[in-house]
Amino acid sequence: MNDQAPATSLGGTAGTTGTAFGPDWSAGLRRGSEAELRAWLEFALGACNLADELALRHYRRDMVISTKPDHTYVTEADRAIETAIRDRLADRFPDHAITGEEFGVDAAGASVRWYIDPIDGTHNFMRGVPLFGTLLAVERDGELQVGVLSAPAIAERWYAWRGGGAWAIHGVGRDAGRPRRIEVSRIGALADTQVLYGSAQDIAASGKAPGFLGLLGDVWRDRGFGDFWGYSLIAEGAAEAMIEVDLSAWDLAAPTVLVEEAGGRVTDLAGTRSIHNRSALASNGRLHDQFLRRLRGG
Repeated sequence: MNDQAPATSLGGTAGTTGTAFGPDWSAGLRRGSEAELRAWLEFALGACNLADELALRHYRRDMVISTKPDHTYVTEADRAIETAIRDRLADRFPDHAITGEEFGVDAAGASVRWYIDPIDGTHNFMRGVPLFGTLLAVERDGELQVGVLSAPAIAERWYAWRGGGAWAIHGVGRDAGRPRRIEVSRIGALADTQVLYGSAQDIAASGKAPGFLGLLGDVWRDRGFGDFWGYSLIAEGAAEAMIEVDLSAWDLAAPTVLVEEAGGRVTDLAGTRSIHNRSALASNGRLHDQFLRRLRGG
């Protein structure tokens, strides 16, 4: 991690509904000292080193796959990674709460909470597609503070903390390069945008975005880059909108910190800023309200 973060080139900006976004606005959401957030970030980065190792140990090899009660799949790697991170958290931060995909909620009343998605993109992982990763985020008093997204099969990692900016790093271990500051694009015309999404079929079936297909007809380009990858591309300025439905809090917690610290905006498809409402629109901020109107069919 680079301790000398450069000054941000984007200030806080008001959207057309008066909702603020941008790094200055995001920094105002900090709920802790710089030392606290740095300690959480360093822990998360270290936990992701372990998660990367465990994931790659199983990737493109024979793996044990089970079906959960909600009919979604889980691999032995999912459970091994979450167990390892929970064990580390119990040693380092025993008073913190945990919400994880595989083992639920611990210490529900704590003021600091960790969100764990051991393998985001489990279907990709199962089929040998390299777009999967571990997502970790920290929340204090209901406000997300730190997020890390680690994708070992493509040797990419992204991280952010409130007031510290959004960063990307290529390579792992001794081969890792220097972190680079990332920010959302400055594109402000709908016709020039690249729009990403998870499952087009799921979005259409959800009924939450009746204008989805019409929107795709009016943008420059659309691609189905789902899971964490789409949010990372928004934060890096490679696309202007990422649309998903059928999300859980652990899917969205880390990407939210990353996109907001990169200068963007994240809400559900109704326009509410929450990771708990099962849908998401992440954008460069400038076009967020226009995307919302179009998705609603306006």
